[in-house]
Amino acid sequence: MMRLRLKTDLRTLIALLAIISIVITLANAMYATWRVQRMVLIDNTLEANRAYAAKLANTSEIFFQLAQSQLHYSASLLAQDFDNPRLLQQEVDRLRTQTSSFNSVAVVDASGVVKAISPESLMLKGMKLSSTSSREALSQRKPLVSQPSISASNNLIVFVSWPVRRSDGHYLGYVGGSIYLKKKSILNTLLGEQFYRDGTNVYVLDSHNQVLYHQNPQRVGSYLPTMLTGERRQQSSGSMQLTLPGDEPQLAGYALVPTTGWMVVALKPTAVTLEPVAGLLMRVLKHSVPFALLTLLVAVLLARLIALPLWSLARKASLMDVQGVEKEIGTVRAWYFEAAQVKRALLTGIGLMQDKIGRLKSEVQTDPLTELLNRRGLGIMLDYFRSLQQPFAVLALDIDHFKRVNDNWGHDVGDEVIRQVAHSLRRNARHSDVVCRSGGEEFLMILPDTALDEAEKLAQRIRRSMAEMPIGEVGHITLSVGVARWSGDSQPLERVLKQADAALYQAKGAGRNCVMIAKS
Repeated sequence: MMRLRLKTDLRTLIALLAIISIVITLANAMYATWRVQRMVLIDNTLEANRAYAAKLANTSEIFFQLAQSQLHYSASLLAQDFDNPRLLQQEVDRLRTQTSSFNSVAVVDASGVVKAISPESLMLKGMKLSSTSSREALSQRKPLVSQPSISASNNLIVFVSWPVRRSDGHYLGYVGGSIYLKKKSILNTLLGEQFYRDGTNVYVLDSHNQVLYHQNPQRVGSYLPTMLTGERRQQSSGSMQLTLPGDEPQLAGYALVPTTGWMVVALKPTAVTLEPVAGLLMRVLKHSVPFALLTLLVAVLLARLIALPLWSLARKASLMDVQGVEKEIGTVRAWYFEAAQVKRALLTGIGLMQDKIGRLKSEVQTDPLTELLNRRGLGIMLDYFRSLQQPFAVLALDIDHFKRVNDNWGHDVGDEVIRQVAHSLRRNARHSDVVCRSGGEEFLMILPDTALDEAEKLAQRIRRSMAEMPIGEVGHITLSVGVARWSGDSQPLERVLKQADAALYQAKGAGRNCVMIAKS
């Protein structure tokens, strides 16, 4: 009892030690890796968003510089003939359609009256503009990019203008182009085609934190009062962690557009940034925690060493009815007490069990005259096919005029005829087929996974073989065969056997020595 207790306790201690060692090692490694990877992902995302915002800000700056350059060139042309309506209209049409920089373009004189506009569908020609951007352009008389404002057509726009002066410096008016912020424009295209596909959102804010651009057009024109204020607007670019009202924590990178004073902000949810941590943890665990892997390997080897004898004995125990299995059990190395006891018990009782199983199989399942399966053995095989739902064909065979054989030559000769028929059936059967004697001169053959036409061919071959084979003083005998098939569905097996038997009687009625297929 003490030896058994020590072995049991030792196995428990080994299992507990392996589990505790692996859990503690993995927990420490996972926690340290999580902390490090979290900091790395957040820092990298902040820097990536800052660089991305700086790139978009630089793109926007270049766009406004190009737009002002286009207006400057047009202003120099218009100053030469400012009173030519045709020239003015051609120039505004060219500015709007040549580069698609502006949604609309207008030429306004020094009094604020529109002299030409494109598209003309805006119907502002000849009208005096009173918008904030127009008054600002007229009063300051210098190149300007206006603050976002609501236009006469109720659009949120930014107006880029350039003064028109004669060669002597006399102020004639200005030429300007509007960029719609709530509708499709080249600015939306420049910003929208570059945003990340990983949950990053891009905002463009004016000096009052009004949203001038966002992937969701419905947010344009709204305000984010707590986004970025104060000293951050004095920096060209930067990054920070913040939480918007009613939103989840975000990682923000921002950059200024010098010409307009706008701020481009790239935001990515902190939760989205940290999603790869799980995958990173697994990779770090694989490459950076060799001691944990070594401990796991040792635990697996010990568990296998302990379980192998019992597993081998259990596997051999399921084959105790197989001849020679005791030799295989004898080769199992039972190096601890429990395995040794099980091995000894198996070897002690295996001889008696094999003898008993052999007698049971011979007496219960085998026909002693033909050594074929009897009806009990057939029932076991049918239960097996039923459990697997395995389709099969069945041949019901009967010796024609067998009563004459017994009457004319006696029962000993009749038994010899039955043995010869059984031998012929075994010779013609495939390895997977089941042959049994179901009655006096009646036999059944079960053909797994066999179609009706194949079963009919086999039945014809057996019938011809018997008809051509002489049997002692009896000479030649013939067989009548009925064929049916079970498709593996819910149809009862007994019904299929009855169908085969009915087909057999049809063969008898048709003159014997023939094969009949049962009707479905």
